[in-house]
Amino acid sequence: MLRNMVTSLFRYERIETTKAKAKEVQRNAEKMITRAKSDSVHARRMISRDIKDQAIVAKLFTEIAPQYTERNGGYTRILKTGLRQGDRAEMALLELVVRSESKKKTDKKAKSNT
Repeated sequence: MLRNMVTSLFRYERIETTKAKAKEVQRNAEKMITRAKSDSVHARRMISRDIKDQAIVAKLFTEIAPQYTERNGGYTRILKTGLRQGDRAEMALLELVVRSESKKKTDKKAKSNT
């Protein structure tokens, strides 16, 4: 489950889940981004053990990791969103700190249209 959530985080650059799951996914995602900063065959193979979608692995190495070359950590953030209606579980939004420019532009367009 955590591998799928990390894959979704890298695909969509933000996911909404429970606070406990978000903390675990954050640990795994930060380790993967740190490893992806050194673009080597070994790093790609280590990350490919957990992320099975090769398009997401390529995105991690070519788009996501290069954004964090100057950062030593703290690649993701957890924002608390409240309680879930059904079971009152604490919900949180897990997102990458620096989102890609294409996502920011589409978010701005969506906000201006409403």
